[in-house]
Amino acid sequence: MTEVVSPTAAASGASATKTFQERVKSAASSDVARVNALASDALAALREVVRKHELTYDEYNAFKAWLIRVGEDGEWPLFLDVFLEHEVEAIANARREGTAGSIEGPYYVSGAPELGSSGALPTRDGEPGQPLRFFGQVRAVSGEPLPGAVVDFWQADADGLYSQFAPGIPEWNLRGRFTTDADGNFSVDTIYPAPYQIPTDGATGALIVAAGWHAWRPAHLHIKVSSPAHQLITTQLYFDGGEHVGDDIATAVKSDLILNPTPTEDGKGHQVRYDFVLDPA
Repeated sequence: MTEVVSPTAAASGASATKTFQERVKSAASSDVARVNALASDALAALREVVRKHELTYDEYNAFKAWLIRVGEDGEWPLFLDVFLEHEVEAIANARREGTAGSIEGPYYVSGAPELGSSGALPTRDGEPGQPLRFFGQVRAVSGEPLPGAVVDFWQADADGLYSQFAPGIPEWNLRGRFTTDADGNFSVDTIYPAPYQIPTDGATGALIVAAGWHAWRPAHLHIKVSSPAHQLITTQLYFDGGEHVGDDIATAVKSDLILNPTPTEDGKGHQVRYDFVLDPA
């Protein structure tokens, strides 16, 4: 039995910020006109909020203090991924014909172990959670299978915690990369993830409490699928009837990303098939 140690917002935020900064070494280059348009419209929208709600100096100073705290807690990746990324993702994937995308979130880490076309994700001895076999095929929108496609898979554990973002969990727990076989097939043995609250003891949680919102995400699997000459797809898969599927704090659930697992023949777990369809590059 594993001991559950809840991560603090500051520790999770620091990990998320460090991971993000390592992946994005420099800001994307934009021309002056683009920066001007985006920054001007964003500031105009904030000024309109100030005017519409007749913001007081006490509220203004509270807002400044909260912005400072978001940075101190390292929670900008968390805050932006929860409240803004779903809009960016929708625009990025608006013309996609294949599998629907979803947000990446703050907990992706590159370099997970290579596990072939079929295998079990790394787990602790006695890893809690109901067994789940997730399998499928990767193919192109034209229908042909894509051998050698990479299925990069990560998820929370049965307590809603992610390795590398919570204490006491091995580095690559429930993370792995699978490469499809000659027919484009893959198979992953894992466990059901749990719904989880995003960290609530930091700045993001303070906003959620003050606004009277809930902080829950439904249980989900994270996947990135890539193949040469095809567009990378980043998505999340949810579970039919799962708690908070209908009111995800991150507004990331889509109907065609909902799984309906069935019992395995031996009755010791569940299984579900989901095929990924990639658009041409």
